[in-house]
Amino acid sequence: MGDTLEFNEIYQEVKGSWNDGRLRFSKQNVVYKSNKTGKVDSITATELTQAQWRRVCLGHGIKLCTSGGHIYKYDGFRDADFEKISDYFKANYKVELTEKDLCVKGWNWGTAKFNGPLLSFEVNDNPAFEIPLSSVSQCATGKNEVTLEFHQNDDTEVSLMEVRFYVPPTPGDEGSDPVEAFAQNVLSKADVIQATGDAVCIFRELQCLTPRGRYDIRIYPTFLHLHGKTFDYKIPYTTVLRLFLLPHKDQRQMFFVISLDPPIKQGQTRYHFLILLFSKEEDINLTLNMSEEEVERRFEGKLNKNMSGSLYEMVSRVMKALVNRKITVPGNFQGHSGAQCITCSYKASSGLLYPLERGFIYVHKPPVHLRFEEISYVNFARGTTTTRSFDFEIETKQGNQYTFSSIEREEYGKLFDFVNAKKLSIKNRGFKEGMKGDDDMYSDSDDDQHDAYLERMKQEGKIREEANDSDDSEGESDESFNPGEEDDDIAEEYDSKASASDSSADEADSDEDRKRKPAKKAKVVKEKKPRKKEKKVKDSGAPKRPMSAYMLWLNSSRERIKADNPGISVTEISKKAGEMWKQLSKEKKEEWEGKAEEAKRDYERAMKEYRESGGGSSGTSKKERKKKGRKIEEKKRKSSGGREKERDRGAGGDSFKSREFISSEESSSESDRGKGRKRKGSDDEEEEVASTPPSSEESGSD
Repeated sequence: MGDTLEFNEIYQEVKGSWNDGRLRFSKQNVVYKSNKTGKVDSITATELTQAQWRRVCLGHGIKLCTSGGHIYKYDGFRDADFEKISDYFKANYKVELTEKDLCVKGWNWGTAKFNGPLLSFEVNDNPAFEIPLSSVSQCATGKNEVTLEFHQNDDTEVSLMEVRFYVPPTPGDEGSDPVEAFAQNVLSKADVIQATGDAVCIFRELQCLTPRGRYDIRIYPTFLHLHGKTFDYKIPYTTVLRLFLLPHKDQRQMFFVISLDPPIKQGQTRYHFLILLFSKEEDINLTLNMSEEEVERRFEGKLNKNMSGSLYEMVSRVMKALVNRKITVPGNFQGHSGAQCITCSYKASSGLLYPLERGFIYVHKPPVHLRFEEISYVNFARGTTTTRSFDFEIETKQGNQYTFSSIEREEYGKLFDFVNAKKLSIKNRGFKEGMKGDDDMYSDSDDDQHDAYLERMKQEGKIREEANDSDDSEGESDESFNPGEEDDDIAEEYDSKASASDSSADEADSDEDRKRKPAKKAKVVKEKKPRKKEKKVKDSGAPKRPMSAYMLWLNSSRERIKADNPGISVTEISKKAGEMWKQLSKEKKEEWEGKAEEAKRDYERAMKEYRESGGGSSGTSKKERKKKGRKIEEKKRKSSGGREKERDRGAGGDSFKSREFISSEESSSESDRGKGRKRKGSDDEEEEVASTPPSSEESGSD
């Protein structure tokens, strides 16, 4: 056996994530090097006290325990590696590699055992899972319940947030509480901030807005302890980013805001801000739990052993001294009412927006802090529900947008001046400055404001009115409705009154003259429809058009495709052929394109011979003759219509003809107005043409 054993692709567990690397066993130590971070962990051989071989998710794994209480887990071994590693451990480390089975029943009840820095949950003496207590960040107790929260690893996609253990009450042990005993075992080895020693000072029953409730705040030298009826929070001073002291709009209360990173956690909820609410009238006498010399030495005059004053002043003063950060207060901004904040709504809740010297902060639910350096631009927008308010929109450089709505319009001028003075980019600067140019544009009534939406609606209304006027002027004769005149027209049109006078006929003529243009337009449309439906007559005797290269290839390959793919449908044949044609080589395609060119030349030669022999000319000549005949008939109609008009003007009342006379070439069922007008003209023409036969009949009868 060699002096060392080396294994590649071995995984080490680090706060819930598996990092791959190389593991080497030597006579002096065990060395593991991570491929991701390059970090090297070394365990000296003399520190090893226990080694276990277990079947795990990535194959087989080894758990090593040291005399210092540290536990190391390595996974990724093969089953055949057991004997080799076991013999090496016996020979060099004097430690036996024991096999240990894990419970895979999936039960959620068992026995919790504390083995040094490890909490093992066992079912039937086999461990179901193990929790390194060094990964525990918080331990909270409830009625018969203990909740463990864990430090989070940013490298993991999925993290275990918390585990809750139900501890059933034991009737025999009345003096001791099993829940507290369990929690103390966890806290003894967990990486949790311990409240060791006495608190510097304690503030009782302070009103907290987030997290909501009343908490006792115990000030320790290195952390802040929030103790409530349900939850406890320990906040290290290193996680405090900023402190804010903000006056309420009612001038009787004060907000004290503590910005935290990372935030405090309550289940899945994260609190990035701790907000305390104080009354200005509440005073307190405070005595620090330290000697005067220690206070002077530690705080260098920032705090005294005995202090008195307003409660919010004492809390802010102590926090400033311990956290060693300055307290941010509102700057020179004053709203319309003289307050240093603006009442508005964010999302579904109403709150206060404070313009600061270097940013904005919104209090509360949810609290928002936006620094000027991370703001891309701001925008002033009209309120969605009423014109008596406006919205203030802020977009950050990361693309997040915050909309503070329902701001009173009187605050507009003050807020615009503040944003402009801070040189923030205003998205709609030109429009708003024009509005601001009026003396307090929000001081007048709503009617005096410029409403862009109203102006647009008025403009669209004008356009619609103009369009309606133009339609009425163009089609006034068509769309005017006069009941009395309409009856006369209908009587004239359908010949329902045989005793109509000349004057009524003249009125009907004048009405029809006004309506002649639309009637002609309708006739033109009717004549065009058949022309569109005319199909090209196929000459059956003409030569067939040549096929393309692809169609020639498809005809020759169709049977082969069917044989290669039995049962294939027609559409699938086309699809398959298209794919095969794309994959065809360039030489093959050129061969079929040459055949297509040859077929095209044969077609042109055959077509030329067919035309020379007189083929295909009869059909075209018939069409041409039909077209010429139609044109001649239309010219005759136009010329006859002109002669009729001249004849009507010259003849006047002498050209009267009775309504009972019906020409042999005229249909008595004509009902449309244009046709009725033509009928009158044709009656006059026929009266002139057929004037001789009636006179002969009359002479004969005489």
